[in-house]
Amino acid sequence: MLTRRMLNRALLDRQMLLRRHDAKALAVIEHLVGMQSQAPLPAYVGLWTRLLDFRHEDLAGLLTDRTAVRIALMRGTIHLVSADDCLALRPVMQPLLERWLRTSYGRRLDGVDLGELASAARALMEERPLSFAELEELLGERWPGRDALAQAVRAVVPLVQVPPRGVWGASGQARHVPAESWLGRPLGDGSAAGEMVLRYLRAFGPASVKDMQTWSGLTGLRSVVKGLDLVTYRDESGVELFDLPGAPLPGPDAEAPVRFLPEFDNLLLSHADRTRVMAEEHRPRVFTVNGIIRATILVDGFVAGLWRIERDGKTAVLAIAPFEPLGPATRDALAAEGERLLEFAAGDAPARDIRFLG
Repeated sequence: MLTRRMLNRALLDRQMLLRRHDAKALAVIEHLVGMQSQAPLPAYVGLWTRLLDFRHEDLAGLLTDRTAVRIALMRGTIHLVSADDCLALRPVMQPLLERWLRTSYGRRLDGVDLGELASAARALMEERPLSFAELEELLGERWPGRDALAQAVRAVVPLVQVPPRGVWGASGQARHVPAESWLGRPLGDGSAAGEMVLRYLRAFGPASVKDMQTWSGLTGLRSVVKGLDLVTYRDESGVELFDLPGAPLPGPDAEAPVRFLPEFDNLLLSHADRTRVMAEEHRPRVFTVNGIIRATILVDGFVAGLWRIERDGKTAVLAIAPFEPLGPATRDALAAEGERLLEFAAGDAPARDIRFLG
C-alpha cells in the first residue's frame, strides 16, 4: 500500500522536481512524454525548474531546427514533443481526436467527406503555413456555408504549429503545416500504445488505469495494461496502481525543495486523483472556469499557492499568493528561488521585485 506522501515523492522524483538535473532539454521533453503547451511559453519555465543551467535558446533552437514540435496530442491539447514522439504518438491519439470531432462538430460537418477535406487542406498548407482563420476561409470556397472546417482538419490531419510561434522573444500567430511535411518523415503505424503507457509510468507512476486515461484522453487502456509486465500496488483508498518493475519509490520523508511550476504543467493534469500533489479544496483556485491552469508554487511537494510576473514600467514583479500562511524559512526559500525565476523569465527588466500577497 502506498500512502499519499509516498505517491507524492515518487511523482516528484519522476517529474525531475526533487532536484535539478544536468540533462539536455530534448531528453527531458522525451522523458516527460511531452509538455503541455497550450500557451506557447510556459514550457520554458517548466524546463528551467527541472534543469541546471537551462537557457531559452536551448528550447528555441529545438523548435527552429525541427527537432521538437508543438502539436495536438494527449487530451487533444497542444503538447511540446520531440519530432520522434510526434510521429509515433500522433497516430495513437487519432481515436481521441476523431471522438472529439464527432461530439463537438459532427452535425455541422454532415455531407463533408473528411478524406477530401484532408487532401484539400494538405494541398493548401503545402504552399504555406496557414492559421485556422486562413484555412477556414480557403476551404470555405469549396465547402460554402460550413463553419467548422479548420477544426475538422485539426482532427484528421496532424498539424504542427510552426515557428516563430513558441520561440521565446519572438511572436507570431499560430500557423500550421502537416507534421509529415514539416519533419520530412512519415507517421508511425499507431502501434505505440503499450510503449506510451510504459513511458507514462516512468514519468508519472505509480498510476491507475483511470490515471492513464485522464492523462492521455484515450479509453480502453486496461486491455493495453494487461499485456504489459508491470507490478501492482494499492493506494490508501484501495485503488489498484500499476508501475514498472524496479521503478524508484523515494521515502515519504524525502526532501522536496520549493518549486515554481508554470501554467498548464502536466504535473497537475495527469492523474484522475490529483490529491497526490494538490489538495482538492485548492483545485478551484488553480483550474479556472475558462480552461486556464494557473502557475503554482510547490511547498513540501504539494501545491501551496499561485504566482505570476507582472510588468510595471521598467519593473518586473513576481507576485506570490500562498493559500495559507507560510513560515519564515519557506518564505525565504521561495524568495531565493523567485529571484532566480525573475532572472530567467524577466532578465530584461532593469528592476525586479518579489511580493508576497498574504
